Amino acid sequence: MLAKLTVKNQLTLPKAVVKNFAGVEYFDVSTDGSTISLKPLRPNGLDEVRAKLARLGITEQDITDAIAWARETE
Repeated sequence: MLAKLTVKNQLTLPKAVVKNFAGVEYFDVSTDGSTISLKPLRPNGLDEVRAKLARLGITEQDITDAIAWARETE
């Protein structure tokens, strides 16, 4: 398979390759000087939780306060 480098340094990956990486948006790119390697980056569960907490504006202090509240005895 071939992939052509455009004048804007973009590569289009062949469909036959991309179909094996459904849902992957980012790849880690590395080189040894003569080859280019792409490794798919899939967010792990912890990263997804952190991203959602950030979107909701929940801070570490909010979590600390919630734990303290939950541990209070009546």
